[in-house]
Amino acid sequence: MLELGLHWTRLVSFLYERGWRQSFSVLLGFPGPEKEFELIKNFITPVLGGSIIDASCGSGMFSRIFAKSGLFSSVVALDYSENMLRQCYEFIKQEENFPNERLVLIRADIARLPFASSSVDAVHAGAALHCWPSPSAAVAEISRILRPGGVFVASTFIMDGPYSFVPFLRIQIEGIQQISGSRIFLSERELEELCTACGLVDFKCLRNRQFVMLSATKCS
Repeated sequence: MLELGLHWTRLVSFLYERGWRQSFSVLLGFPGPEKEFELIKNFITPVLGGSIIDASCGSGMFSRIFAKSGLFSSVVALDYSENMLRQCYEFIKQEENFPNERLVLIRADIARLPFASSSVDAVHAGAALHCWPSPSAAVAEISRILRPGGVFVASTFIMDGPYSFVPFLRIQIEGIQQISGSRIFLSERELEELCTACGLVDFKCLRNRQFVMLSATKCS
């Protein structure tokens, strides 16, 4: 399963942290990187100090935040797009005193992760679930590599309630879906069932308009 579509292009790699990601706040209610990081920390408190993979990391916005926080023993920035990883590397080079020893960049398919089973403490996927051709295959693979008690935390958007009847929003979201190969989640229950089917329990989520951040834990 390949992560194809819009995120492959050099233009989107360049624009992602230069306005593209910020549009998620306006259109969908994403709270922004700083607030999202605080939410992520709350979800993964039990495994802080361990290893974390930033799956489908894009240009590495959260990968770099994780590495600089000092809260993890190691951070992996993982994406299938060479352009995104190259942009991540360029951002790292521009930062003074960046903790390079804490961050590794890896190119890999989200459904074929190059890690041993039960070897990772946490996996984060920011604004990525809806971009995966087969979310079930991807989450099953994430579940495989998580240690018992390990945490999966992800953000995506849900097109439900009154928003599902707003023509302008539906046209915008469906257009993005067609271009990028992404999908639309229709309910929190759908996300919970996805996690449960992959062996993840203790599902939790937070909502802000269409933004949702979820977490689930690998069965002990």
